[in-house]
Amino acid sequence: MTYLRVRDSWWYLAIVMDRFSRRVLAWSLTRQRTAVVTSAVLAQALRRRRPAGTVIFHSDRGSEYMSSVFTSYVAAAGLLQSTNARGPGDNAHAESFFHSLKAELTRGIVFTDADALRCGVATYIRYYNNRRLHSALGYSTPIAFERQTA
Repeated sequence: MTYLRVRDSWWYLAIVMDRFSRRVLAWSLTRQRTAVVTSAVLAQALRRRRPAGTVIFHSDRGSEYMSSVFTSYVAAAGLLQSTNARGPGDNAHAESFFHSLKAELTRGIVFTDADALRCGVATYIRYYNNRRLHSALGYSTPIAFERQTA
């Protein structure tokens, strides 16, 4: 989860990303930073994709991921939860996405309202998944990488 500015207020962006392909599967932009929000984003991702076998949900140790609400949801969904120790390596793939989003979308921009930010984030995620090349994926996009490895 990361924070993004709209005028004088902060909004929170929660994502679920496939670590293998770097594809953003689901996201939510809200004024709240809660376990209910992160559970809803995970539920959205699971409706989109539910691979066979063991699924590991990896996150940092933020309160919204360590709460009993979220950890109970993860267990009830049949997933294993993995969290990093605190520090700069926390959830590196998601942190890299947030860095790219801020560098390529929000840096130097003042969004006038939440709708403008939401539209910008939706457009960026489509670009990120479908057009943005990733060196870790052999200079493929997340969507192309999934097709190549399926």
